[in-house]
Amino acid sequence: MVQPRNGVTTRLVNVNGEAELSVPKGRGRKRAKEAEESAAVKKVKVQLKAPDITDGVVLTVGMGDIGQLGLGPDVEEKARPAVVPNLTDVVAVAAGGLHTVCLTKEGKVYTWGCNDEGALGRSTASEEDAFTSGCVDIKGKVVQISAGDCHTAALTDDGHVFAWGCFRDNSGLLGFLEKNVLQKSPRQVLEDIPIVKVTSGNNHLAMLSQDGRVFTCGCGESGQLGRIAEMFASRDLRNGKGIETQLEPHPVKVCRRRKAIIFDDVWAGGMTTFVRAKATGEIYGCGLNNYNQLGHEDTSNKFQPVLLKSFSGKAWAQISGGQHHCIALTEAGEVHAVGRHEYGRLGLGDIKHDATSPTPIPTLKDQPASAVSAGECVSLVVMRSGSAYAFGMGTNQQLGQGDDEDRLTPAEVTGKQLAERRVLAASAGGQHTVLLAVPK
Repeated sequence: MVQPRNGVTTRLVNVNGEAELSVPKGRGRKRAKEAEESAAVKKVKVQLKAPDITDGVVLTVGMGDIGQLGLGPDVEEKARPAVVPNLTDVVAVAAGGLHTVCLTKEGKVYTWGCNDEGALGRSTASEEDAFTSGCVDIKGKVVQISAGDCHTAALTDDGHVFAWGCFRDNSGLLGFLEKNVLQKSPRQVLEDIPIVKVTSGNNHLAMLSQDGRVFTCGCGESGQLGRIAEMFASRDLRNGKGIETQLEPHPVKVCRRRKAIIFDDVWAGGMTTFVRAKATGEIYGCGLNNYNQLGHEDTSNKFQPVLLKSFSGKAWAQISGGQHHCIALTEAGEVHAVGRHEYGRLGLGDIKHDATSPTPIPTLKDQPASAVSAGECVSLVVMRSGSAYAFGMGTNQQLGQGDDEDRLTPAEVTGKQLAERRVLAASAGGQHTVLLAVPK
């Protein structure tokens, strides 16, 4: 029994996840409606993004000295993509800073690479354990994964988020949900809030709830959390609460005409976060903007989400943030780049200036794309045809071109292991690239 302040009693009975209400008048009616909405939102079913994928395999290329390639302790680098052994029916991949994550059709998560700060979510007693794939023990069927520099997140089909590892800032370790804590096994985050998407930046995590809110946690020193003012986004606050404020997940609040904006998508990457307004499709962004990587003309960091007018006029399907640039994809398959031009990471050729707003990449103009990924100084584009392109800094061989040269324009990723396969997804790590491919 619930006793409202006006003295009117409201009876709440939950049967099969639904609320039956004896609806009173006045404020009691409002409270009953809120309770009904709360009961209705408790159940959520999140589907795999591409449930029809079959026979998916993982291919890796680049540096693997910490095991991030997953090819065993004897393989520390690859100039062309190689298949990671002992993995079948893979449906999603995510490259962290020095580790790799993949998801199988059965909802199992496998990890490999650097485990110094718990990013693998499992025990690695020997070097070989970190250089080869191992399953993470997670309660439930996982349907989404994401990875940052030292953390990993997984979303189950019933809307629960499990994450592990840690977040860092420029001064060192921040912790996970608590200050200075390394979370070496999966831990549930936001237990009472149904989540429909998880996405990771280098050192922050963003989660989209069923009711259209975005929750963030991790490092906020560049504004990437979108909910902490610059003066409070520091570990050096007098009350000692600077770190705790960042690590505890809280919602991002954006209002327009005094009404809270409901979101239908979120993309975290590098030190930026982008959100999409459900009603209008408008893009808001926050975080590091020193090279206009947010697409905002003012290069100051944005500690609250700001409307990005340069993204107006197009329907955006995906935005991926690197360190100083972003790659964006429209619903029509057009690929745009914005931010710093050095090393060719924008794919615009031998230009001498940064891109201050999303700019179409000419050489990809006539080929619709299906996915994009931005790493620290590299970019990856997957075409609907099943081919993959890479451009930017080639020092770590993660462009998959067989050498360590930079590419100023998109270059197709080829090799023996791709001859009879088509690429469905790509993810750029700190020094390596991960591809998801299926037979042609």
